[in-house]
Amino acid sequence: MNPQKKVDLKLIIVGALGVGKTSLLHQYVHNTFYEDYQTTLGASILSKIIRVEDTTLKLQIWDTGGQERFRSVVSTFYKGSDGCILAFDVTDLESFEALDIWRGDVLAKIIPVEQPYPMVVLGNKIDLADRKVPQELAQGWCREKDIPYLEVSAKSDINVGQAFEMLASRALSRYRNILESHLTDSIKLSPHQARRRCC
Repeated sequence: MNPQKKVDLKLIIVGALGVGKTSLLHQYVHNTFYEDYQTTLGASILSKIIRVEDTTLKLQIWDTGGQERFRSVVSTFYKGSDGCILAFDVTDLESFEALDIWRGDVLAKIIPVEQPYPMVVLGNKIDLADRKVPQELAQGWCREKDIPYLEVSAKSDINVGQAFEMLASRALSRYRNILESHLTDSIKLSPHQARRRCC
């Protein structure tokens, strides 16, 4: 793969209403945090250009609404995505328990390929004192599903960049593997093809 080439990746961030998806995205892209955001209806998109493993990546990050009534609309935005952040609020047990549903929605909408779909789980709001989701519980859920887990704070900018870049790196690896697989498949010659005579 040409390291000079820019790779476009579509990443999505999903989770229940109020877990801080928009705050995480704005902290990562703009290095800003606001106490009050309006509820995301549908999706909003922010872009950021980064370098990973000598490759320039243009990340198109889709911030999806977490309201239950918009779930069927929001799930249409998952198609064509290269990776997903599953976010929950460590002070809200219900947001953690909903991860199975969010993960299932995403996996049902993506186009299946041989390469595993990259996901990272983020436990947000670790700066708050009234924690309801023990770290061990979240780590156990992620270990079961073989998904990396990071505890983050959009407000205090703890692990936010690391989380997005971990997902971007995994998405890039999947992108390269798919590209390599398609190139290899397109030049395979089947040994079972008999030569035909022209006359």
